[in-house]
Amino acid sequence: MKNNVIHSTDEEQETAVLVAVTSQKQTAEQTAEYLAELAFLASTSGVLTLATFTQNLAKPDNRTYVGKGKLDDIIAYLVAKDVDMLIFDDDLSPSQVRNIEYEISLLGKEMKVLDRSLLILNIFAQRAKTLQAKTQVELAQYQYMLPRLTRMWSHLSKQRGGVGMRGPGEKELETDRRIANDRISFLKDKLEHIDKQSYTQRKNRDRMVRISLVGYTNVGKSTLMQKLAKVDVFAENKLFATVDSTVRKVVWEGIPFLLTDTVGFIRKLPTLLIESFKSTLDEVREADVLLHVVDISHPNFEEQIEVVQGILNEMGVGDKPTILVFNKIDLFPVEDIFFEGSEVGLDGEPELSKMDRVTAFLKRTHWQTNTPKTVFISAEQRSNLAELRETIMDTLKDKHMQIFPNWLEGNHLMGHSDGYTPEGE
Repeated sequence: MKNNVIHSTDEEQETAVLVAVTSQKQTAEQTAEYLAELAFLASTSGVLTLATFTQNLAKPDNRTYVGKGKLDDIIAYLVAKDVDMLIFDDDLSPSQVRNIEYEISLLGKEMKVLDRSLLILNIFAQRAKTLQAKTQVELAQYQYMLPRLTRMWSHLSKQRGGVGMRGPGEKELETDRRIANDRISFLKDKLEHIDKQSYTQRKNRDRMVRISLVGYTNVGKSTLMQKLAKVDVFAENKLFATVDSTVRKVVWEGIPFLLTDTVGFIRKLPTLLIESFKSTLDEVREADVLLHVVDISHPNFEEQIEVVQGILNEMGVGDKPTILVFNKIDLFPVEDIFFEGSEVGLDGEPELSKMDRVTAFLKRTHWQTNTPKTVFISAEQRSNLAELRETIMDTLKDKHMQIFPNWLEGNHLMGHSDGYTPEGE
C-alpha cells in the first residue's frame, strides 16, 4: 500500500539578512528603529528576515559599506543559513554592490544584494495597479538601474552582432545603456501624456474644495478614508498598501468636496520615486486642506511627523492649511502615562473610558497647544470622528465660501442629512 504524500505547490518564502551602520549621523537607537522598519519593508515584499547585523563606523565604508571583518561574519552566516538575499538600509553605489557580490562569490555562493531604495521600488511595483502608477514605478526602476548596468549581467563585456542592435564595435553594455535610455525617454513621454489627462481632470474639479490625506506610510490613512467617505478603499497593515491616489466626492451638510487618499511617505524615500510620482503628488500640491494623519501609538511618531513635514516642505506645500490627525489612540500605551500620583489630573475620573482618558491626556500635551487644529481619533474604532468632522467642516465652510461668496449657510442642508454617522450610531 502506497503512502499518499502531499507536496505543497506554494513558492518557498525568500529569506534575507539586514545590514545597517551606526555612524556620526545616526545613533544606535535610530539604527535599531530603521532596521525594524526595513524588516517591515521586507515582510511587505514577501521576504522573511532571519537576522540583522550592525556596525559602528564614522561613516559607511566606501568599498563594502561595512568593514572587511564584519562582512566576513555576515557572509559566513549567509552561507551557513543558505540565505537568499542581503539587504542594506542605505543606498549602495554600483561599486559597493559589485565588491560585496565578489566577496560572496569567493565562497561559491550567489545571491541578491539590495539596498533600501531597490526594496521600496520592488514594493511599489507589486502594489501599482493603474497605468499611471505602473508607468511611474517602471520609470523609477530604469532610472535606478541605468548607472548600475555594469554589474547587472555578467555577459556585458561580450560583443554581439544583430541587425539594428549596435554600431561597429559597440559593446553590449553600450547597447543596454542605449536601450535603457530609450525606454526612459519613452516612459517620460508616456507620463507627460498621462499627466496632461490628469491635469485636465483636476482642472474640472476646481469648483470644489479638495482635501488630501497625507502622512507616514501605514498610519491608517486608507482606513480613515473609508470612514469619512464611506467607500471601500483598500487598507492593510503593510507599508505602502496605497500606491495609487484615490479620489472620492463627498457631500457633508450640502457642501460637496473631494477627498484624496495619497501614497504614504517614509524616511529615506528614494528621490527617483518622488520625481516619478510627481503627477500623483500633484493631488497634494493642489489640495486646499491637508489632513496630516499620524500613528500616535508608534514610539517614534514625532520623528515621523518631521519626515512627512520635511517632504511636504520639499514639495512646496508645507504651509498649506493642515489639520493634524493623531490616529490609533486605542493602541496608545496608557500604562506609560497613567499611574498613581500622576499630575495629569485624571486619577479622580475612573468613569472615563480608556480612549477618553488617552484623549484627555493628549489634549494637555504640546501637540494640542502648539498646533492650530489637532484631533485625536481611532479610525478603526470610530472614536472621536464626530470631533474630526466638526474640525474639517469649519475649514471646509471657509474654503467653500471663498469659491462661492454668495453661498449662505442657512441654505445648506441641516444636520447629518448625508447619512453620515461619525460614531457608528
